Amino acid sequence: MTDKKRSAVEKGIDQFLRSLRERNSSPHTIKAYATDLEQFAEFLGEGAKWDDIDHVRIRSFLSHLYERGLSKTSVARALAALRSLYKWLAREGMVEQNPAALVSTPKLAKKLPRVPSIEEMTTILDGPMPEQAAFPERDRVIFELLYGCGIRNSELIGINLDHIYWSNEAILVRGKGKKERFVPLSDSAAIALREYLPKRQELLSRLRRNNPALVVNNRGGRLTTRSVGRIVKAIAIARGLSPDVHPHTLRHAFGTHMLEEGADLRSIQELLGHERLATTQRYTQLSMKKVLEVYDQTHPRAK
Repeated sequence: MTDKKRSAVEKGIDQFLRSLRERNSSPHTIKAYATDLEQFAEFLGEGAKWDDIDHVRIRSFLSHLYERGLSKTSVARALAALRSLYKWLAREGMVEQNPAALVSTPKLAKKLPRVPSIEEMTTILDGPMPEQAAFPERDRVIFELLYGCGIRNSELIGINLDHIYWSNEAILVRGKGKKERFVPLSDSAAIALREYLPKRQELLSRLRRNNPALVVNNRGGRLTTRSVGRIVKAIAIARGLSPDVHPHTLRHAFGTHMLEEGADLRSIQELLGHERLATTQRYTQLSMKKVLEVYDQTHPRAK
């Protein structure tokens, strides 16, 4: 096809892709954009002009992609390509408005992280802390509270000594929006705390510091969420877990393992401090995978 027979839209797309190559954009990005934009030009048909395209036409194109069986991720990528194209067209003075900006991005499903198994968590907590642990007694407490209580990283570092109610076997935590709740103090967490607290006091006495915080750093100050993240990652890797493990992974493990062991969602919701049950229900996605695996392996009609 000669250049004269190409539509204004096709010519504009060619110029846009050429500009990406001149800017040394990623070959992968250029290839993906080329595929999506060529489909767009094909959908518009011969003789298409920029003035003919509005947000309704773009929505129709996305519906066309869905009808062809494309995933939400692929459709979202196509919309991203159109938005980038229109930004370039506006800079070049070829269009006055960006109709793609009026189209909402398809809502993508949130991916839940892969959580360590019960056996993997038991290996970490029942064995000695690895040599990577700078303060073994404290680091065990961190794992016991993040996994054993399902608390958030920010909630962990906010715990003070007087938030531990030994007689009630509970810990007071302050969650999102400064909402307070009590979480159970497990026997194993209580043992870890009793081993840690004398070491913590020795450190603060040596440094001549007073600090109400439960978990402190080696300088006697309150730990930060970033420091807790580094501690969790280092110990997880040392114990053969994925380098993707972080404090929130342990919280996910808490909810997932409780559900697998038969706890009801309402109880898990209370323990995790979720405002909405729908947030807690995300854990059923992870648990159902395990249930289906067991079904496939054991039920005679599944084979």
